[in-house]
Amino acid sequence: MARLVLTDASIVINSINLSDFVSSVTLSTSEDVIETSAFSSTIASGRTRVAGLQDNTVTLEFYQDFATSLVEQTIYPLIGSATTVVVKPTSAAVSATNPSFTFSAVIVDWQSLSGSVGELATASVTWPISGSITKAV
Repeated sequence: MARLVLTDASIVINSINLSDFVSSVTLSTSEDVIETSAFSSTIASGRTRVAGLQDNTVTLEFYQDFATSLVEQTIYPLIGSATTVVVKPTSAAVSATNPSFTFSAVIVDWQSLSGSVGELATASVTWPISGSITKAV
C-alpha cells in the first residue's frame, strides 16, 4: 500500500490558490455523542448512544504575504463571513486517489502579523466549517 507524503497539497480559498503560502493543513471531523439510554435499556447493557451533529474544522498554517491577491488581501476582507475552501492532497486532477474536500469555512480569526526576530511571518488559524464537507473523487 502506498503512503502519501504531503508535498503538493492544494488549498484554494475564495477561488484564490494559496497553496504556495500554506505549510500545514488539517481537516477534522467529529460528531456529537447523544445519549439515548432509557430506564429499561440501562440495566442489562449500560448506556446507549448515537452520533449527533458533525462539528468540522480546518486548521491552516500560512506564510504571510501582503502582495496583491495573496494571503492578507485574500483573508482579511473575509473576516466575519463564510467562504468556500477546497483542499486536495495534491494539485493534480480530482480522482479516487486525489479527492477534493469542499466546504464553507467561517473566517472567525486572523493574525495579520505574527513572528519573532529572524523568523518568517506566519498566521495559524482554526476555522469552523458551516455545514458538511463534500468529498469528490
